[in-house]
Amino acid sequence: MGKRRKARESTLQILFQLEFDDSQPEKIIEQYWQHRKATEEIRQYTDWLVKGIISHKKDIDRIIQSVSEHWRISRMAVVDRNILRMAVFELLFEQNVAAAIVINEAIEIAKKYSNEQAATFVNGLLDAARKKLASERKTDKEGTDD
Repeated sequence: MGKRRKARESTLQILFQLEFDDSQPEKIIEQYWQHRKATEEIRQYTDWLVKGIISHKKDIDRIIQSVSEHWRISRMAVVDRNILRMAVFELLFEQNVAAAIVINEAIEIAKKYSNEQAATFVNGLLDAARKKLASERKTDKEGTDD
């Protein structure tokens, strides 16, 4: 398993804990690492993901909601919604990983931590989110070419 996959799985586990108590995210992150062995690279990527998702949660959730026609975020399974948040954050801010890889990683994590139907659900929403973000970026570029 690659380092980024390990970081993404750690991120999912931390986000899951934060669903039940988000009052002290730094403390939860610290406690998580007290019980896990990981390289500094894995820890740094995990921390970047978790803190970024927390900082941009409203924007991330807005994007997810905009491509989720029949599901409110609050009604999604906790694991599934946090996999979606993680992947959307990476689609928005990770410059060194292709969108296809981000989506594939999210699908594989959904298969492992949720189920096959969740993997299909995650795939559909993330593909729609990828298209929406690409369209928005294209529109933004066209608007600034003056």
